[in-house]
Amino acid sequence: MQDNNMNDLKEKIKELTLSFLPEIIGFRRWLHQHPELSFKEYETSRFISQKLDDMGIPYTRGHVGTGIIATFTGISSKGKVIALRADMDALPIEEENELDYKSVNKGIMHACGHDAHVASLLGTALILKELREHWHGTVILIFQPGEEVLPGGASQIINAGDLNNPKPDMIIGQHVFSELECGQVGFRKGIYMASGDEIFISVNGKGGHAAMPHTINDTVFTAAQIIVNLQQNISRTVPATIPTVLSFGKIEANGAVNVIPNVVKIEGTLRTMNEKWRAIIKEKIVSVAESTASSMGCSCSVLIKDGYPTIYNNEDITEKAIKFAKIFLNETNVKEIDLSMTTEDFGYYSQNFPATFYRFGIKNRDYDIGLLHSSRFNLDEASLETSVGLMSWLAINFL
Repeated sequence: MQDNNMNDLKEKIKELTLSFLPEIIGFRRWLHQHPELSFKEYETSRFISQKLDDMGIPYTRGHVGTGIIATFTGISSKGKVIALRADMDALPIEEENELDYKSVNKGIMHACGHDAHVASLLGTALILKELREHWHGTVILIFQPGEEVLPGGASQIINAGDLNNPKPDMIIGQHVFSELECGQVGFRKGIYMASGDEIFISVNGKGGHAAMPHTINDTVFTAAQIIVNLQQNISRTVPATIPTVLSFGKIEANGAVNVIPNVVKIEGTLRTMNEKWRAIIKEKIVSVAESTASSMGCSCSVLIKDGYPTIYNNEDITEKAIKFAKIFLNETNVKEIDLSMTTEDFGYYSQNFPATFYRFGIKNRDYDIGLLHSSRFNLDEASLETSVGLMSWLAINFL
């Protein structure tokens, strides 16, 4: 694309984004007011369908129950196929914000910005439809259910073959980021977010009177020893260059001050940045837990639920995306962000397709937007101008 044409297109996207912004904010507020839990996004799905109908963009419903996949072309279908993804689900949190568009669904809240993701993708659809004469190829819009809970909607969409015809040449995702101000975006090439697995250990033995430890198997002490041994072993197993976190957040020993229970349950999470070592660590967790329990006269069972894989941002695609973003937003507004030990099921897309996943800032200097996954989380809606404009710009430039 020649410089003059690129500048003209950039200005058109910015003008269109501003003109559509009130409508996009309206999308976000409706979605925020009507949040739904993972894989139960029925009203959300109907709302998206209605908006796509209004735009005249064809789509199919029922992907993993509530998901929607829309597909449309530019001047012609000849060219690349690019998928753009937004997640739809909310969290089981009672909202404490006092807003005109506060959640009306008790105990459910968009506390992770997925309302903004859906609104942004609908806004991007408006712009790409308006500018169809400026691009060739095919755009796939993925409105994905169930990002917040295992097994995640992304893996199910991929396993069902819903992205096989047409198959994306690349996929782009974005997510709100409370550490960046409105107007800023963050990228990271290569590994960006960790894998995440859930660990459930049950320690079993002969419980009894705490004052007579010689007559019982001390399941509580055994559970504590398992935790200590796992921490020591994992820290000496994984190379120091690979970020890895093993944490246990729940221990359930239903005894009393003088009663050792027959069963103690431990629950935790494993996060790492390397898929090869992820498999090795999981095997190590099982062997260490079982051998520790056995050495103390107990037995244990270990269940590890496979969570989301690492997010890998394709080096070439992300480098180009950064270049395009600097042209659109100015270099000072495009940041390199740190590794994150949090997880996102976009990792499944990045493991199956060339992909890039970036963050857009939602912070406002003048008021506290709250923490992600908290009852007072909110965002500066001016951020939607960036999220919509940049995703539209990236899609057209890659096409």
